[in-house]
Amino acid sequence: MVKYCGYLLTDSWLRQRALDTGYPPAKTPEDMDDILSIASIDVMASTGILSYARVRRVKTPKGKYFWCIALACDDPITVGERMSTHAPPEAKYKALKEAMGKDFPPRWYRAS
Repeated sequence: MVKYCGYLLTDSWLRQRALDTGYPPAKTPEDMDDILSIASIDVMASTGILSYARVRRVKTPKGKYFWCIALACDDPITVGERMSTHAPPEAKYKALKEAMGKDFPPRWYRAS
């Protein structure tokens, strides 16, 4: 079972980030896919983690599915994507944490 360490992306956060970057509100499912790409790439680039973070689909312990900005992965094959197998030090994720309004370190979630 592959696990990713990162922050969950809620639909409301994605929509707000897209609006903040000037993207129009989603009207179709395809628009929401665009918002996922635009908002996640924007926050990863602006916080300096674009080169080593990835957006992955995960499942929470309660069984809900979310997109996640993954900073690490426990799967050695995925490490080939330049992802660490260990949770990053705070210096690496602090800007992301602040941009997303989180008050906790990234958490581990099971890949979906």
